[in-house]
Amino acid sequence: MRRLGWLVGAALALPADQAGAQDPAAGARLAREVCAVCHVVAADQPSDPGVGPSFFEVADHPATTELSLRAFLQTPHATMPDLILTPEETDDVIAYILTLKDE
Repeated sequence: MRRLGWLVGAALALPADQAGAQDPAAGARLAREVCAVCHVVAADQPSDPGVGPSFFEVADHPATTELSLRAFLQTPHATMPDLILTPEETDDVIAYILTLKDE
């Protein structure tokens, strides 16, 4: 029984460990390179492409969480290009978007 408790504890600790590995600055760079074609991704972005919601709108939506962003980024969407991110890039973009909450 102790082993099961240890395994459950280790599994619950895993997301916290992964959160420390996220790099919002790398996510911001990736967003500027890839996402800014269709989305406003930063306050100093020179133009509004007007195609998709701004990252500020996404961040401030009440349903936006790390989990909801992860699910969204891993699901194909008819209105978005087929963007394939590495797990690290996904973590970084999510971390960046979450830094924009209430900004």
